Amino acid sequence: MRTSSRLALLAAAALAACAPPAPPATPLSDAPAAEEPAPGAAAAPGAAEGPAAPEAPEQRAARLRAAAILVDGRNGIPSPVVGGAFDVTSLSREAARADLARLKAAGITGELFPIHVGALSGQQAGLRGGAARRALDLIDGVYRQIERHGADLVLARSARDVRRAKREGRVAALMGIEGGHAIENSLSALRSFHRLGVRYMALTHLSTNDWADSAGGALEPAIARHRGLSPFGEEVVREMQRIGMLVDVSHASEATFRAVLRVAKAPILASSSVRAEAHHRRRLGDDLLRALATNGGVAVVDFWALFLDEAYAEQAGRFLQKHGARLKELSERAPGDAASARGEIEKLRAQEAPIQLPPSARIADHIDDLVKIAGIDHVALGSDFDVDGALPGGLAGIDGRSMMTLELVRRGYSDEDILKVLGGNFLRIFEQAEAHAASTETSLSGDGSARQLTAAELPSPALEPAAAVDPRPLLPPPGPPPPPPAVGPKPPKPASPPAPAGGMDLIMAR
Repeated sequence: MRTSSRLALLAAAALAACAPPAPPATPLSDAPAAEEPAPGAAAAPGAAEGPAAPEAPEQRAARLRAAAILVDGRNGIPSPVVGGAFDVTSLSREAARADLARLKAAGITGELFPIHVGALSGQQAGLRGGAARRALDLIDGVYRQIERHGADLVLARSARDVRRAKREGRVAALMGIEGGHAIENSLSALRSFHRLGVRYMALTHLSTNDWADSAGGALEPAIARHRGLSPFGEEVVREMQRIGMLVDVSHASEATFRAVLRVAKAPILASSSVRAEAHHRRRLGDDLLRALATNGGVAVVDFWALFLDEAYAEQAGRFLQKHGARLKELSERAPGDAASARGEIEKLRAQEAPIQLPPSARIADHIDDLVKIAGIDHVALGSDFDVDGALPGGLAGIDGRSMMTLELVRRGYSDEDILKVLGGNFLRIFEQAEAHAASTETSLSGDGSARQLTAAELPSPALEPAAAVDPRPLLPPPGPPPPPPAVGPKPPKPASPPAPAGGMDLIMAR
């Protein structure tokens, strides 16, 4: 039995509860997009106006937000949307952390919507279909919102669509599957998801599948069956890049991450990077981060408090250790329906003392850290505003993201670098994925791989140690190496306590 990721998110929220609190969419044109204005061009004084007055940090931050194509690298709204229980314009819904009105008010141009697909037991699959069916239901939920609110929301199938959304004042929805088991071992299904608008896919989620090892989760053991990727898994990566789909290595084991880097010929994505030391199986170490930069990829700084603060993560780990069995029971009773378990979660929360959320400046500390190791061209932001309550202090909703721009201004980042972090870096890898696909000069299905997973390739029931890592060195992708990464501002020394010795993995479920 696999634990519902949304249910575990609510468990994380429980720990933070006492902290401070249209017409149908029209098809997009293929006409080339107009050139974007140079960063800061709108603020340039006229020739006859004389020297410009000094710009206050708040003014500069507002100017940069207006000029930027803001891309938010993570928002799990599709899950509560399914079944019609939630609508992106409903301000009254507690789950509406990233409702459409607030997305627009925050100036968001592109929003990545992960299609969360957990592994299902036999009984659940009988009632709800397989993983592909769950993905299709979630995708349909996104389409439902786009068709209801087409004046403000639009499906983005390309970077050009995101740029057009910026010019039109709309929010571009970018879909990505979380959990490669959603393709049910079928490259044909992968291509069909691409036709529906899916433009990135995390190879694994909380559990290892038939061709890629997962890092696991707090309530899911990390199982190494393939020592990274099987031969079929390597074919999945090649096929994704051939058709222009970004490969997301979040949730993957370290061995899988390394295997992807050896196969990849286009930039990859880490849509929720984890740098905390508290025994995270998903920790993105310095060597992996440098290899990601060599590949040209991007690591997304996730705003979830669990990923940012050691003290918070330690408390979350103790909560799970104490209540994990009950959480699994709730998940089995109502799979995929975290809302129905909210009352039970509240009872568990009432048994625990509240903990303090980390300050929002901790997000900028992580940005500094990633920039120092990988360079400014390889960092993006993912708010995760669907995580109820488990956000750093001061970030009560998507509108709080403006605080990050101001913090980067105060830390001395240049206009150009801030625009990269706010969305430019993601657009770059999106465009490079498209360019690689175009360079293959192949059709989507006509030239698609017909390879199938055979019974002989399935792993044996015997499980290998979770810590098994492919010992081969990371190899750079073909072509000339990129310039050395720029070094960003030196991050302040964090005041968090040292990581606890031993203990369970503190990544809950994401």
